[in-house]
Amino acid sequence: MTRLVDARTDRFVEELAALDPLTATFAGIAGHEGELPDLSPDGFAASEELHRRALADVAALDAVDEREEVAKAAFLERAGLTVERAEAGVERGEVSVISSAIHAVREVFDVMPTDSAEHWDAIGARLAAVPAALDGYRTTLLDEAAAGRVSAKRQYAEVAGQVRGWTGQEGAAGDYFAAVVADAPAAQREALSAAAASASAAYAEFGRFLETDLLPRGRDVDGVGREHYALASRYFLGASVDLEETYRWGWEELKRIEDDMAVTAQRVVPGGTLADAVAALDADPRRDCGSREAFQAWMQEKSDAILADFDGVHFDIAEPIRTLECKVAPVNDGGAWYTPPSEDFSRPGTMWFSFTDDHERYSTWRETTTVFHEGVPGHHLQCAQAVHRAGLLNRWQRLLCWVSGHGEGWALYAERLMDELGYFADPGDRLGFLDMQGFRAARVVVDIGVHLGLSVPKDNPFGWRPGETWTADLVYEFMRAHSRMDDGSLRFEVNRYLGWPGQAPSYKVGERTWLDARADAQARHGDAFDLKAFHTAALDLGALGLDPLRAALARI
Repeated sequence: MTRLVDARTDRFVEELAALDPLTATFAGIAGHEGELPDLSPDGFAASEELHRRALADVAALDAVDEREEVAKAAFLERAGLTVERAEAGVERGEVSVISSAIHAVREVFDVMPTDSAEHWDAIGARLAAVPAALDGYRTTLLDEAAAGRVSAKRQYAEVAGQVRGWTGQEGAAGDYFAAVVADAPAAQREALSAAAASASAAYAEFGRFLETDLLPRGRDVDGVGREHYALASRYFLGASVDLEETYRWGWEELKRIEDDMAVTAQRVVPGGTLADAVAALDADPRRDCGSREAFQAWMQEKSDAILADFDGVHFDIAEPIRTLECKVAPVNDGGAWYTPPSEDFSRPGTMWFSFTDDHERYSTWRETTTVFHEGVPGHHLQCAQAVHRAGLLNRWQRLLCWVSGHGEGWALYAERLMDELGYFADPGDRLGFLDMQGFRAARVVVDIGVHLGLSVPKDNPFGWRPGETWTADLVYEFMRAHSRMDDGSLRFEVNRYLGWPGQAPSYKVGERTWLDARADAQARHGDAFDLKAFHTAALDLGALGLDPLRAALARI
């Protein structure tokens, strides 16, 4: 039996890896370690054409069984939206504090191995290629700007600031590129240092270009409008949702969570307020690691313990997946994220945490839930299991398919699962879990509100600024009122929502889908429902848009 859909999408993996070596490295696909993609208009056009050809080819093929039918649906949905975004003119010129080609070029060095002279040669070759790559990207952004396709002024200004931090012009982190090669072997250090200096200089010049050339042409408003937002929402969710209903649900969900927070706060400081509970937790020396190094060690210890607890009990965790590295990131941009293992597992899955320059406290009560989100049973279990399932998923599904609603929804569902399983028995850790749940609900509200230009409901449950229209300042004020995050991290988060429309709601909307699907399976199976079997079957589907995910889970 010839599996034509699998064969064609596997060929697409090789074609895309050759065209986009950054994607290849992040996915752990060997063979393109010293290369960078062509970021000029011709390079973007080649990638767009590759997606169009593969989309047409796969659409014309017949799946041989249900497994391949799921794979076909997933590919058509992802590739179709990539083409649609390109044709709408949003793919090439979108620059934000979290997502752009210059972010990807810098971040790739975080995941490159350094165990041999050959590895260092690849790093050197890639560093040497940075100036030409950024020149090509500059041409692309100028072409897009000439056509009126620009990002908001705020994003150009903030990214230029990030570049100054990466290149050591300001901030506490120092020159990122010099740090990349600081531990290089003596025999290669001189050449690598020269390449790193050249890359840093190219980045510094690109940051000045963002400020002097693009910022004046940028949009004055942060919101992108309904048409752009609807497409972005479909891309991140893999589904079309009623945006107004989701906006109203976000308010309701935030109120539900904050009511729970008020009850949990009483377990921390009986008779006190939520603010009293937060102050008590922040002042507790047992909950402060004291340094970035100690915080990294705490993450690793917590992650290792959960892996040991879960294997064979709540999930069957294959041997290659039982290694998860936890690292504090080498830049001070803020945020937490996960990078999957390489295809051969020589590079393990990694949980990253980034502090901002003004971060002073390394507390654990807020971040226990982050370990579960990024690690087990969150992204690491989800993504690394997909990489491992070569017998069930084709290569594109295992290495390249990612849908934010599916992935972030699962990770948020994983946090909820940990609460159900009793892992937040400590009231401080549970308050941290609820704080982050509320944070994700609040950003459903602000993301849809600011990009669609909606008004604050007059009957909103907090009595907050009824009838006013969302602006960037109101977004910050609302998130400040509904978050216990430090100011530097919160500023990064708000700029992220303003510049990356549609992504922030994918966490709670995806979680909603996972919870609904589980409830449906429980209702269908009754007493025979097996939670472990449900989770295994669901993760074995690989990543899917939320619409095809609902259909697939309804058959489990």
